[in-house]
Amino acid sequence: MNILLKITAGLLASVRADLQRPHQFAFERVGFLTAGAARVQDGLLLVCRSYHPIADEDYERSNSVGAQIGSSAMRKGIEAAYANSSSLIHIHTHGGVGDPEFSGVDLRSAPGFVPGFFNALPRMPHGLVVLSNDSARGLLWSGREDGPHNINGFVQVGSGVQKFGARA
Repeated sequence: MNILLKITAGLLASVRADLQRPHQFAFERVGFLTAGAARVQDGLLLVCRSYHPIADEDYERSNSVGAQIGSSAMRKGIEAAYANSSSLIHIHTHGGVGDPEFSGVDLRSAPGFVPGFFNALPRMPHGLVVLSNDSARGLLWSGREDGPHNINGFVQVGSGVQKFGARA
């Protein structure tokens, strides 16, 4: 399946700026994107609508992960997506340049929480994105029982169009 994610330059800049902010005890920040989804000839097109940062008080202390968020953060993300019948995409950054890699924690934890998004929004795809400073990688579940699919392309739109990450 071919999956393309489009995001405006302004929204992507806001996401990157938020994810760079320090937190009192978490080593990284996370947030949620909402997106419209449409079937296209050979797959899916996701068009990002909004970004929802995780509130400082919704992070939980953990010695095993860079950032752990609680059920309140998940509920707020799901509510944001539900308000506009959107896809929900968990997003964070690993910094650096080039194609980012998901950590082992990302790959172990996402199959535990992303399918839960289907409880509120069963007809929308949901996923996980990790950014670097100039690229991205993503996984998308098209249904609760489906395994994840790679997001094959990322496009930033604004005064110009720029591809900033892809995974074949």
